[in-house]
Amino acid sequence: MPGIFSKIISGQIPCYKIAEDENYFSFLDIAPLTKGHTLVVPKKEVDYIFDLDNKTYLGLMDFSKRVSLAIKSTINCNRISMQVIGLEVPHAHVHLIPISTVNDCNFSNAKLKLSKEEFEEIANSIALNFK
Repeated sequence: MPGIFSKIISGQIPCYKIAEDENYFSFLDIAPLTKGHTLVVPKKEVDYIFDLDNKTYLGLMDFSKRVSLAIKSTINCNRISMQVIGLEVPHAHVHLIPISTVNDCNFSNAKLKLSKEEFEEIANSIALNFK
């Protein structure tokens, strides 16, 4: 049975998509720590990031870098933090979080409450900067 991220990738569950190619997919986290908090996943459903084959893992890092550059050119921040937690959803993924201080990427922080329109505006702005 496909997991939640596979259902998002296939369009069964809606998301605020940033970018995709034949192997990878990125979309806004619906419980963001900061504006622009994005998830990047391989389309191949593998639970643990370090169980990915080397080609898929390296491709995920390359795609994540491209997404992070689009986020950085859209969202006012000092850096883009990359986090791999891997416990909450059994599908390898990375979090790309715009940060200005180290505390901005603390998952214990309260999550932002954004409207549908805010999510759409953020996703569309980042997508326009994706190359």
